[in-house]
Amino acid sequence: MKRDKILYWITTGLVSLGFLMSSFMYLSKNPELMAGFSQMGYPAYFVTILGVAKLLGSLAILSPKTPKLREWAYAGFTFNLIGATWTHIATGTPFVAPLVFLVLLGISYYFNGKQVRATLQTA
Repeated sequence: MKRDKILYWITTGLVSLGFLMSSFMYLSKNPELMAGFSQMGYPAYFVTILGVAKLLGSLAILSPKTPKLREWAYAGFTFNLIGATWTHIATGTPFVAPLVFLVLLGISYYFNGKQVRATLQTA
């Protein structure tokens, strides 16, 4: 049980930190990021939408008091990472980072479920 909790917090912390850093880059309109989005044909306003979503999702998966919101954040991050991976593959740019984060997200989600079930069994 203790091992599961440690693995949950390590993977969740890494995922949340990654998305928080990404959110900062998106919301600060990093010139390199904006050039990449422009090159791929995405509109500039899409960067702001993703930046806000990543910030809110990061906070949601860290909050122990919002299990339903956390589920939505996991789903949103999954869609985001699948889309990012697909976009990178389609444009011939490195796609390993989104895949690594997708695996970390999956591990975090798995151990989140174990934590929720353990909490329900003790209640």
